[in-house]
Amino acid sequence: MSLTLAEVEHIAKLARLTLTDDEKSRYREQLSSILDYVTMLQELDTTAISAASGVQPEECPLRVDEARAAMLTSDLLKNAPETNKNQFKVPPVFE
Repeated sequence: MSLTLAEVEHIAKLARLTLTDDEKSRYREQLSSILDYVTMLQELDTTAISAASGVQPEECPLRVDEARAAMLTSDLLKNAPETNKNQFKVPPVFE
């Protein structure tokens, strides 16, 4: 599947990227190549492969999710470098 330059420009706009003409051309080729590989994968016959139910093997189950008492705020804030009104004080992200 070959992408057009207009499609690459649209993708770049969605990603908020400013691309040069050379980059647009290069990315068009690279993205088209990736889509060709995806098309090849979709053509594989997977009917004989059983579906995976999860990444954890059955002999290694996750712990049981049980409710338990919450920690006290004072214990949680004990190791905080700075606190303010029973909350963690962190530096501002935006100035």
